[in-house]
Amino acid sequence: MSQFSWEAAVADEAQPQQQPADPGSMALSVDDFSALEERILRAVNLVKQERLARAAADQRAAQAEAQLSEQAPLVDQLQKELGALRAERDHVRQRVERLLAQLDALEL
Repeated sequence: MSQFSWEAAVADEAQPQQQPADPGSMALSVDDFSALEERILRAVNLVKQERLARAAADQRAAQAEAQLSEQAPLVDQLQKELGALRAERDHVRQRVERLLAQLDALEL
């Protein structure tokens, strides 16, 4: 019966495992790292572009809100004028209808 030594098993695990250096696998790792680096750089550039686009959109939105607040009184004034013009048109229509009715009465 062989005697198992826990100390020997732990010592074996603690020592780094030596693997043969394969130049092909090392080049693949470098290629993988380069590809990862390129993807990260593209992602960083994309985030920068999106931030710039968002800042521009925020600026355009602020300008649009400023224009809206400037034009709101004008819109209110124009709506009041439109209401007054419609009321005047109705009044003129009623007067014309009365005149036409009087003319029709004269022709009888």
